[in-house]
Amino acid sequence: MRSLKKLIPHIFLMGYLLIILYPFLFVLFSSVKTNNQAIASNPFGLPSSIMFDNYVNAWVNAKISTYFWNSLYIGVVAACVSILLAAMLAFAVTRMRYKKVSAIIFQLILVGMLIPNNSLLLPIYGIMRNLNILDTRMALFLPYIANAIPFTVIILAAFMRSLPGEIEEAAVIDGLRPAGLFARIIIPLTVPAIVTVFIINFLGNWNEFLLANYFISSNELKTLPIGMVGFRDAYNTNYAQMSAGIVFSVLPVMIIYAILQEKIIEGVTAGSVKG
Repeated sequence: MRSLKKLIPHIFLMGYLLIILYPFLFVLFSSVKTNNQAIASNPFGLPSSIMFDNYVNAWVNAKISTYFWNSLYIGVVAACVSILLAAMLAFAVTRMRYKKVSAIIFQLILVGMLIPNNSLLLPIYGIMRNLNILDTRMALFLPYIANAIPFTVIILAAFMRSLPGEIEEAAVIDGLRPAGLFARIIIPLTVPAIVTVFIINFLGNWNEFLLANYFISSNELKTLPIGMVGFRDAYNTNYAQMSAGIVFSVLPVMIIYAILQEKIIEGVTAGSVKG
């Protein structure tokens, strides 16, 4: 009876896992089928013959390679810059001697999370136009970085508050200045939280559609979500190639999760229990 009780949660979890993975498996199987007829005749089954040419055609002919590298470059750089700025701000907020000023700054950061991103579209567009950087990568870098800073500061500040103060005191006695304390002590100890917010920021940048759709018009600078819309319109009769393009859009996220899953769990759970 006791073993049955332990088995029931695992059964529910396996069922939930199948529900989550099944749409992706459907897309994965469809991406290696020969044509639309093969997908329509056996939509939920394994392919009778594997067709890897769909990936080549999607990568080359539909310019998925250009959109893919644009998204990867913008997503990674914007996430790294936002984490660097947010880490410095979180360090200042959690270690400032002026507690009232620190509290005010932190409250202003919280207010930044309460403003819906879509409501800022027109003001951001006006700023980008006045700066004359529309249809450039900088038109996406700046909004992505600014949008990620409030959430990143909150997560990193919560983690930094859980670090023992004795470590910093020992470092100061050894002669470290604030810059050295931040770079050589705080940042290494905060790596689990940094990895977690990097994943979240990267996913937000990777999947972002609205700003990229309005701020980028050159085909060479379009990101993957925008390119996939054009890909769908141009190749709407070839579902196998469409599925291959979808797999390309999901692949980096799966790789990052597979490599950094331990750090992600550490970042989510670290600092939750004190003592």
